[in-house]
Order: sequence, then structure tokens, then C-alpha cells
Amino acid sequence: MAGAKTVDVKIARVRGALFEATNATGQKALIDGPPDLGGQGEGVRPMEMVLMGLAGCSALDVLHILEKQQKEPLADLTVTVRGTRADAVPAVYTDIALHFEATGPVDAHKLERAVKLSMEKYCSVAKMLQPTVSITHTAAVVA
Repeated sequence: MAGAKTVDVKIARVRGALFEATNATGQKALIDGPPDLGGQGEGVRPMEMVLMGLAGCSALDVLHILEKQQKEPLADLTVTVRGTRADAVPAVYTDIALHFEATGPVDAHKLERAVKLSMEKYCSVAKMLQPTVSITHTAAVVA
């Protein structure tokens, strides 16, 4: 595929069910398994990391849209995500809800527009999940 970008990561077992993930530039994250596999709660579970990836992807989009395109004075942004998993194997996400909270003198309508653009057009993680997962979102400007 012409112009295709590749992404490389590696995970290596630290001990038990704890793995260290490293990207191509050396940033690291810890991934831990469930207690029945020896997980000790020292890292993020893989399915939690999926939600974190979605939140991070969309937060970066919203930040870019508000600050670069709409010139909105965003002070801070928080994204809370709740995923509902199927009661089956594999226990995939069936529904994911994101809530964006912005602080600063941001226009609420512009925040909502930025979130909608991210979720419906720009966020690669959302687009990858949407064929099989129902993703909803809300947004609010808080004091």
C-alpha cells in the first residue's frame, strides 16, 4: 500500500503476568494480566489500554481542533471512558461511552463540535472500533 505507515511496538515479560511494552522511540507502559495468571495489579490490563487509546486519540483531536482551528482558550481537558464488555469469550466491548470535560473560557458549542468531529471523522481508534462497537459521547464545559 503506497504511503502506508507502520507502527512497531514490543512487549517483553518482566515477571509473572507483567509485561513491559516499548514503542519504537523508547516510551514504555506496563501491561498486567488477571490475578489467575499471576497479575499483581502493577500495570494496565490490555482492554483498559484500548479505552485509554481511544480517550487519548480523541483528546488530542479535540485539543487540536479547539486550539488550532477554533482558537478557543482551553485551560484543561479530561476524558472519562466507560466500556461495557460482552458476557462471552472473547469479552469484546459492545458499548463505549466517553465524556469530555473542558475548563477555561471555552464555548460549549465549539467543544461539542470538536468532540463530534473527533469521534465521527478524525479519531483513528474510534473509526477502527466503530464497525463493531457502539460509541457515544458527551461534552461539558466545567468551572
